[in-house]
Parts: sequence; C-alpha cells; structure tokens
Amino acid sequence: RCRCPAHSNTFHQDYSIFTLYYILYYIYMCVCVCVCQMASSNIRYGEGVSREIGMDLQNLGARNVCLMTDKNLSVLPPVKAVLESLSQNGVNYKVYDDVRVEPTDSSFKDAIAFSKNNSFDVFVAVGGGSVIDTCKAANLYACHPDADFLDFVNAPIGKGKPVTGALKPLIAVPTTAGTGSETTGVAIFDFEPLKAKTGIASRALRPTLGIVDPLHTLSMPERVAANSGFDVLCHALESYTALPYNQRSPCPPNPINRPAYQGSNPISDVWSRHALNVVAKFMKRAVRDPEDLEARSSMHLASVFAGIGFGNAGVHLCHGMSYPIAGNVKTHSAKGYSVDHALVPHGLSVVLTSPAVFNFTAPMCPERHLEAAEILGADVRRVKREDAGGVLADTLRQFLLELQVEDGLGALGYSKDDIPALVRGTIPQERVTKLSPREHTEEDLSELFAASMKLY
Repeated sequence: RCRCPAHSNTFHQDYSIFTLYYILYYIYMCVCVCVCQMASSNIRYGEGVSREIGMDLQNLGARNVCLMTDKNLSVLPPVKAVLESLSQNGVNYKVYDDVRVEPTDSSFKDAIAFSKNNSFDVFVAVGGGSVIDTCKAANLYACHPDADFLDFVNAPIGKGKPVTGALKPLIAVPTTAGTGSETTGVAIFDFEPLKAKTGIASRALRPTLGIVDPLHTLSMPERVAANSGFDVLCHALESYTALPYNQRSPCPPNPINRPAYQGSNPISDVWSRHALNVVAKFMKRAVRDPEDLEARSSMHLASVFAGIGFGNAGVHLCHGMSYPIAGNVKTHSAKGYSVDHALVPHGLSVVLTSPAVFNFTAPMCPERHLEAAEILGADVRRVKREDAGGVLADTLRQFLLELQVEDGLGALGYSKDDIPALVRGTIPQERVTKLSPREHTEEDLSELFAASMKLY
C-alpha cells in the first residue's frame, strides 16, 4: 500500500463534479509521487580503455574539444594517455588545467568563462569528482550563456530551475575511486558566501559516457585512496537507508521537476548493496597497497555501482553535514593532497559523522542498518533490532580505526564552539537532508556534530 500523502486522504461521499475532479487530481498526485526513475551514464570499463577516447570523439564529429583536469593530474599518466589518444586520432582540443580540488563558486565561474570563450562542441573531464563536476558546470552554463549562476543551483541557496536546453556531449574519465561523478547529474562546489557546499542537480548534467580505466587508480596516493573510498562507503550506506521513494512529498507538478535524488528504491538498492559488499572486501587492500590492481580495480567499479545507486536514490545526513565541515575548514592540511589551501577532503568530511548519523537513523529501518553492519563484518545473529544503530556505529568506528582515520572533527581543528556554524551550514542542504529516514531538528544536528568531535 502506498503511504504517500495522497493515498491517506479521505473524501466526502458526495460525488459532485468538483469532488470527482479532486479525486482525479489526487490520483494524479499519487502516480507522480509513487514512482522511481532510473538514469545513469553509459559506462565503459577495462584496463587501458582510455586509448579509445580519440575514436569516440571522432565518432561524435568533434571539432573543438575542451579537456579539463587539474595541475597535478596534467603531468600524470591518466592525462597523458588521453592526450595521446586525441593526438593519434587528429582531434583538435584545448586544455583547461586550473580546476580546483574541492571547487568553489569562483573556480566554477572561471571554468565557465573559459568554456564560453571557446565555443567547444564536446567536453572531456580527466580527474576525480572535482574535475568532472567542474566540467559539468562549464558545459551547462556554456550551453545557457544568458543564465545567472544561481539559476540552476539547488534551492534554497539558488533558484533550482530545471535544465531545459540540450548540453554538449561530455566524456568523463575518472581517476579516483570515490565520487561516482561519471554516472550522476550532480555537480558539487563550495559556495563561499555561506562557507558551505551546495550543488547543481539535473539529469541533463550526466556525462554521455564514463570511461572507467582501472589503471588510472594506481596513481592515487594512499590517503587519496582512503578518502575516495570513504565516499563510496557513505554513498552506499546513505542511499540504502534513505527515505523510501514512495514516502517523498510534495509531488512534482511535472516529470521534469522530479528530483534526481528520489529516495531509496528497489533498483538503487541493488547497486548500493553490491557496492557495500565490494568496499567491505577490497577497500583496506586498495588503501594499503597501491599496486594491488585487483583491489583498486574493484574499488573503481564500486564507485560506479554506488554512483548509480545514490545518483538515483540520493544521500542524506552524512553528506548534508559534510558540506559545512569542508566549507568552514580553518588550517587543516590533508595528507596526500598537493594543494595550496586548507582542505578537508570530501570523503573524510562525510565519513567522520557516519557513526553518529547511523546510530541516529537506525530506529527507522533497523533491518537495513543491521544488514549493512553484517556486510562490513559484524556478527549480528544475536543483535536486537533496537541495538542496530549502536552495532553499525561500532562497526564503522573499527573500520575507520583500522584505516588510520583522524579521530573525529576535533582532529580537524573543530571544537564545540564551532557547532552552531556547522548546523547553520547544514540547514540549507535540504536537497539531501530531507532524504534522512528520520526527521531531525537543529538540536538533533547539534548533538550529531558533538558526538562526531571524537570517534575512538
């Protein structure tokens, strides 16, 4: 039985024409709410598959290609492999390598200006989520030159307008095993005026093709592999425990307004659960041995699997709370990242609140929390439903401890005095926080941040 608001309405038994009209209206509302929609990029996977990209661009009839990456990657094998393929196939291109790790509205705008000034007909992104998301934004605004920057940014920070115009083809070549951005229509950035992350979410942003070459992950430093993997872990956990799609409201007035993040659903569940199994089996190996091709290849695929899952189901509190954690960073310098600014990597900012968050959300769907704990190695045979949150939280703490993760937000320079600012930065993240299976108040958020100051 559908539990959406429309099916819970009762009607007076006076079947006037007006009553029939409203009955039909509510039926229409039910149909719109109680559906889920699957969307994902085409994915091509295999060792050395990057060498095909030049042929792909030829097949697209590309005449002026924008290749986006960052300064560090521009001299590493993944970019060199792609550029070699472009040259061998006679593809005309220009390189933009000023992508900022953990992009901001300012860095997005710089990439957008570059794109508008060069009339590109195809975009190629070689890098992690920062590069792919920046390339998505550049493509979007180059194809909507009259749009204000905040037009497509998620409400309530931006206007959240639907994308109605066609975008240019975008081929994504991920070099990290984390964001799954090669599969999704989401582009995340730091909105500097609020010191919090937000983003743009539309299926129109999805890459045309994701080229997943596991050889590229061998260039990831240990900490980058760890933090990228934590993003996969939380994508899988949050999408699997998100508010079910048929409990979401209000109804979109038109299918074009249906959000990319719809809530947990039967199809996304398959991808999310499988990604979690791969993380449990291979993540520690992938972090500890950069030459373990099997483990790093498996994590690369897990990132894709989790991306398909959360790209349609969505994430919730871990991600919503992570945005102000990253946006309010003071002096923390992340190991393994060659950047000239303070940085809390996205995966780290997400995973540090996970024990507290899943302890909080467990009462709403304890079976799913217990299943997740079991996949991650916990013995749940004698665990009661009411203890599901504590078991998953303890399992996550042990997982993080074994991978030498910083001891909570306090280790990043935060204190209890920062909690009000962190809560304020979480409140605008309604796109994801409303997918929490458990409703929450500002006081709840404060308690979750406080519980995340120290993990062990």
